[in-house]
Amino acid sequence: MTRKQKAQTPLRSALDDKHSRGDHVAVFISNKLGSITFLVVCVCFFIFWITLNLGFIPALQPFDKYPFPALEMVVSIFAIILSVSVLISQNRQGRLEKLRQQVEFEVNVHAETEITKVLSMLHDIQKKLGIHKQDQELEHMKEELDLQQLHERLDEQE
Repeated sequence: MTRKQKAQTPLRSALDDKHSRGDHVAVFISNKLGSITFLVVCVCFFIFWITLNLGFIPALQPFDKYPFPALEMVVSIFAIILSVSVLISQNRQGRLEKLRQQVEFEVNVHAETEITKVLSMLHDIQKKLGIHKQDQELEHMKEELDLQQLHERLDEQE
């Protein structure tokens, strides 16, 4: 297993473990009901319902006369179920995105620490080799990242 795969495995596990039973149901509903196939099935169902209840199929007796109050009720209930499942799915996506952002931030802070250490080591090697060039940008880059100050700046921006 490569280093990248090892790094991604705990994150994927953490993201997958955050699902509740409700999340699974909402994702299933959103995936199934958010497809072209489902749209085609709904259109066909509505056409059949309207055709049947307008009396165009003589072998079947209409049960929901125009203006189709039963169809309206079914569609309203279905719209409520669908909208709530979409909201649950969006909330879940928001939680996952927040977790991803936290992990990305931690990885970036770790990378910043490593880069600062490497720059310091390279500067030490440069000194040992007798190269004494003043570089203000390098000195600034070698400074440790102050997380407290970073959080304060972020809080001020919000």
